[in-house]
Amino acid sequence: KLVAGLGPRGWLAVAEVFVAAWVLVPLAHLMLHEGHPLHISTYAITLIGKILCYAVVAVAMDLILGFGGILSLGHGLFFALGGYSFGMYLMRQIGRDGSYGADIPDFMVFLDWKELPWYWSGTDSFLWCLLLAVAVPGMIAWIFGYFAFRSRIKGVYFSIITQAMTYAAMLFFFRNETGFGGNNGFTDFKRILGYSITAPETRVVLFGLSVTLLLGTLILGKALIASKFGRVLTAIRDAENRVMFIGYNPLHYKLFIWT
Repeated sequence: KLVAGLGPRGWLAVAEVFVAAWVLVPLAHLMLHEGHPLHISTYAITLIGKILCYAVVAVAMDLILGFGGILSLGHGLFFALGGYSFGMYLMRQIGRDGSYGADIPDFMVFLDWKELPWYWSGTDSFLWCLLLAVAVPGMIAWIFGYFAFRSRIKGVYFSIITQAMTYAAMLFFFRNETGFGGNNGFTDFKRILGYSITAPETRVVLFGLSVTLLLGTLILGKALIASKFGRVLTAIRDAENRVMFIGYNPLHYKLFIWT
């Protein structure tokens, strides 16, 4: 498995890779000129940052499917909900620098909206949107998971339901009247916490945060799997009925790892 299969040497290699990512990549981007053969371009550092974010999702999928035996086709939705939640903050940070010079995002002006909808309230706060990015997908995942696991839906039936949920959410977000940018989504970000989002220094900081998040996710995943919780979760994957007969409730374990 991605998380549990690493021994001491494997984790040492992972640590070396992360140290290199923390130190060498930013230095190669900021200190070396564009003509240098070791220079890392803006495009490359942005692309690597995106890959690191997707790697966090991959670790989550490894825990859910590899150790929980839960075939989910819906975690892309939770990833997107977190992105949309924080994207609202970035859209608010554009201010009057948009194409229309309005207090609301350009796509709302284009669609003839006069004011922000109620669910955009407070999205000019960095901390509030950071909380939303965690709470909104977590809450929806918990509600869905509770009723699904309580009904003992699993296997291909569970995967089909999660896929349908994701597709329904996609259709919902693509509608212009929902206030989330329609097919175009959120675009033209300019600032984060007052700093230009396109500045090389800002990109390096965001890259470093992505590296830190991935490393923290790996460490947390390793700790979960090595604990009693991880052993029970693996047992549920292999023989759920037997685990129930000896007194464990699979609902709580599945719901925790799913959420």
